[in-house]
Amino acid sequence: MKRPEGFDKPAPESLGQSATPRRKRAAASTATPTAKTRAESSPKLTPNPAPKSTTSSGASRPKPAASAASAQTVADQHESKNPATKPRAERRARPLRSSREPNPDALAKKRLRQAARARKRAERAELRRFTRRARNRKIVLLSIAGLTASLLALIAVAVFSPILALRSVVIDGTNRIAPAEIQAALESQMGTPLALLDFDVITEELSVFPLIRSYVTEIVPPDTLLVHIVEREPIGAIQVDGVFRLVDPAGITIQESAESIAGVPLIDVGGADTSSSAFAAVTEVLLTLPADLRVRVTSASATTKDDVSFVLSGVGQGVVWGSASESARKAALLARLIERTDAGSAGEFDVSAPSNGIFRPS
Repeated sequence: MKRPEGFDKPAPESLGQSATPRRKRAAASTATPTAKTRAESSPKLTPNPAPKSTTSSGASRPKPAASAASAQTVADQHESKNPATKPRAERRARPLRSSREPNPDALAKKRLRQAARARKRAERAELRRFTRRARNRKIVLLSIAGLTASLLALIAVAVFSPILALRSVVIDGTNRIAPAEIQAALESQMGTPLALLDFDVITEELSVFPLIRSYVTEIVPPDTLLVHIVEREPIGAIQVDGVFRLVDPAGITIQESAESIAGVPLIDVGGADTSSSAFAAVTEVLLTLPADLRVRVTSASATTKDDVSFVLSGVGQGVVWGSASESARKAALLARLIERTDAGSAGEFDVSAPSNGIFRPS
């Protein structure tokens, strides 16, 4: 018997497509070209050829269409086991893995740590705010302590450092005294730190100079001592036991000589010493006279404080002064009388009454 035509051909592809589930067809239709290409390039499983059924007549008959559908189901199961064969859109549509979801316990611990840090920051801010005054007081005390320590260190350096030791002595203001003599007297202070100079010793060493009326010392760092000398100015000379003594207004002997000392008046107080009122009156009158008139006085005398008189150089004109009171007016009156009187006329000026001065020719 002749086999019917077409029974030995494979099942048409339309049967396999119709048997494919609708969801698979929709996913395949929406797949991107790349996924489709990957799906086409992946190896496909072909269903086993349907077993042929042998009839009594010896002709093989095809199985119904359900066999093709079951073969397609097997292929789908294979594709589900191989993710590479699935379309990309279907793989993207999967839900996120549960491992990526935050752990509630870890999140709670993190928030607790953040809260603890925030609380500590707030506590530190409150502590700084409440201790601000104490901190400011501490800063002030530390600053004062630092300044005090620095000052003490500087004082220690100034006192004990050999850098600030005395190495030179400079003398000024001397006319009658040689500066080298004063420097030699202060030789014992050389090498002493400037802050440790013994000024009592300096006073004792300078007291041996009768011409020094006063002095002022000045320290000039790093190693110099300035000594400003004020010498005694002689006011006159007095004769004691044949010796002429040059004295200042205080009666201090500046110089002694066996002969009369030129340039200063000879003072005669009737044998009294320099501490008498007569000597004080004479020196006061001489100090009141103008400088140009004082240099013309050759001698002055007094026995009491009310009978001061002196002699001018030239023709020997005398001056009756009287007491030392109102000496300024008497000096002005004497200057006017001298201007109106001939310098070659011998005589005596009387200014004991400052309101009525006269000249008595001799």
